[in-house]
Amino acid sequence: MTIGTFSVLHDTRPEDTSLPAFMVSTTRGFLPRSEPIVALPKEFDVLESILARMPVKTLDGSPGLLAQFTLGETVLKELPDLTWAIEKYADNLPLQNALYRDYAFLASAYLLEPCHERVLKGESYGLGRQTLPKNISLPISRCAEIAGFKPFMEYAGSYALFNYRLVDPTKGLEYSNLRLIRAFEHGLDPSSSEAGFVLVHVDMVRNSGPLIAGVMSSLVACASNDRPSFNEGLDTIVEAMTKVNSVMEKMWAKSKPNDYTSFRTFIFGITSQSMFPNGVIYEGVSDEPLSFRGESGANDSMIPLCDNFLQISMPATPLTAILKDFRSYRPGNHKEFLEYVQARSRSLGLKEYALADRESASGYLKILNQVRDFRWRHWCFTREYILKKTAHPTATGGSPIVTWLPNQLLAVMEEMVGVWEGMDGDLEGCEDFMERTLVQRETLKKEVEKFSKERGVEQ
Repeated sequence: MTIGTFSVLHDTRPEDTSLPAFMVSTTRGFLPRSEPIVALPKEFDVLESILARMPVKTLDGSPGLLAQFTLGETVLKELPDLTWAIEKYADNLPLQNALYRDYAFLASAYLLEPCHERVLKGESYGLGRQTLPKNISLPISRCAEIAGFKPFMEYAGSYALFNYRLVDPTKGLEYSNLRLIRAFEHGLDPSSSEAGFVLVHVDMVRNSGPLIAGVMSSLVACASNDRPSFNEGLDTIVEAMTKVNSVMEKMWAKSKPNDYTSFRTFIFGITSQSMFPNGVIYEGVSDEPLSFRGESGANDSMIPLCDNFLQISMPATPLTAILKDFRSYRPGNHKEFLEYVQARSRSLGLKEYALADRESASGYLKILNQVRDFRWRHWCFTREYILKKTAHPTATGGSPIVTWLPNQLLAVMEEMVGVWEGMDGDLEGCEDFMERTLVQRETLKKEVEKFSKERGVEQ
């Protein structure tokens, strides 16, 4: 359907290789238009061979190159520059996305392999490799350019949303039917924490189609002053985000806190990381060091969509500047959609329209509550999986680990309190979660103060 200046797909045209792998739709949401490509053309057999041998534990259970700390030498010895083969398939955009995924995995593993070895010895990360050789830097730069990504690992295009396959295509996206295509540690075993970490994200995002549909129908209804349809659209968003948050809760069972810090080593970025104090030289690409943020769930598009739709005001802080930078690390069509929704919501005065009616205000606050719930869960994961396990000061994407998430979470909580008080604390169905929000707000402030004091971090 076409709304204003942005076209949201319903038919994702899975056989059309001239379209990017990622295009926003009401059917598949923010997932790729069709299931990710698993097998590469024969020209990339050497790349496939190295990637199959790369994980700490390979598909057959034997120790891989990263278990033996021999990936680096294997890449330099065996891998030719396959840029010519990338050019051969330049018109096939989903395939370019698969190539980008695979080279991103190889680049991260190559650069961070020395850090992984030190961590296993109980040491600090130390330095990663400071140079990416031509046989990786040239191909990843080219396929990333064609597919529309930065030449480093990203959440949607490589690590998570283009990194799953279906065991049985007839069973679709049920969690038990999902497997990883690429992994660093034990992720080819579907019961592993690495597999659980990635696949829970895929499972969450498969609920994003109704979220997008609800946002678009609400914008249309707001523009035409159709209050019943507007409220129905808000309800659709609440229902979709409730499912997302319910799936998010699976993380505790599918990916254990004690396991996370081991495979996490390989998803660190270059920007703001001690492992790469001066950036990384991409041989044959740039004479100056390059720097990119690492893989992060902050690159997901669902919560930014809600932020933009609701017009949530973030504080004017350096932490918010990092948030805005993160939003450049996602598929181009996703970025355009989020920008469209932000501009459209503002031009319509959607927030004011919602708060002018009690039923609408209730729906608006319930969406805010789902955003709070998501960010609160994210903070709880960060606390248990990271803050209690490591003293490293930055998250994989390069944001300050203690203060960054609370920057956004507190902003949402303050927005909720403002709406609630503006309606005199009288909106149907909102009393219980508002009480919970007020308690969580104080708890969060105390936790941030505690962790900041322990780590010598300025708030």
